[in-house]
Amino acid sequence: MGKNLKLKSARAALGLTQQELAERVGVTRQTIVAIERGDYNPTIRLCTQICRALGKTLDDLFWEE
Repeated sequence: MGKNLKLKSARAALGLTQQELAERVGVTRQTIVAIERGDYNPTIRLCTQICRALGKTLDDLFWEE
């Protein structure tokens, strides 16, 4: 699992900080940092919460092409 640049760019496109996204999905900022870095593999539940918060699909953010 590499860096999640798709997550980072989707978050940035909405003008959200890592902290703001974290608050929307109920995790710490460190969790969002770790997911973006590729250091943490989120649960499917957290993936779907992040997608909902960013208006994206799992395909958009998490599945490799």
